Amino acid sequence: MRKIVFVYIFLLVSFSSYSQDMTALIMRVKAKLDQVNDYEADGRMKTDVSFIKAPIGKVKVYFKKPNKFRLKKDGGISLLPKGGVSVNMNSIFATSDFVALAAGEAMIGGSKTRIVKLLPANENSDIVLTTMYIDETNLLVKKAVTTTRENGTYEIEMSYGQYTQYGLPDKVVFTFNTKDYKLPKGITLEFNDEEKPLSEADKLKNKKGRVEITYTNYQINKGLPDAVFK
Repeated sequence: MRKIVFVYIFLLVSFSSYSQDMTALIMRVKAKLDQVNDYEADGRMKTDVSFIKAPIGKVKVYFKKPNKFRLKKDGGISLLPKGGVSVNMNSIFATSDFVALAAGEAMIGGSKTRIVKLLPANENSDIVLTTMYIDETNLLVKKAVTTTRENGTYEIEMSYGQYTQYGLPDKVVFTFNTKDYKLPKGITLEFNDEEKPLSEADKLKNKKGRVEITYTNYQINKGLPDAVFK
């Protein structure tokens, strides 16, 4: 019995130490992102959802610490969900109230990454779990998979270039399951004429959504007014 207790304590201490290492990594990534107090960016957004007709359009993206985020599209519709979900890593790192657990390694976009699972300490958080794939050498989040209470599970994959020093991506690909996704109010589903009429539940069942944003310009730390987010 004593031997079993000793082994349990040893594993618990080892696991805790490893978790602390992951917390340190997360805080280093957060410190890199914290260089950015605010930004405004131009981009092009491509929406690929089988049941919605949405052409490629220009977008403006705004961010301000700690977690203000807005995406403005020129005409058309935006499928990005509400309720705290965004294509912005700064918002995910807005709080330091979490537990970070090591979950192995993986290759993402040709880069070796550490897999870290973030569990929010606040039980009322809309985010239930975030799994991050972090390029430890460059302190970049290459991919994040987030499970929420309101919008199911969604995935963000990021590519970096000109703004790597700030941890800001040149391209973001956002994917989600439409059956778990609450469409923003005002969106009309458009279908081809030859398609057989289906119930709304059937239209959304087992469908995949994909939103791709390619950024062309960032203006960083210029001092965005709060009115931008109203």
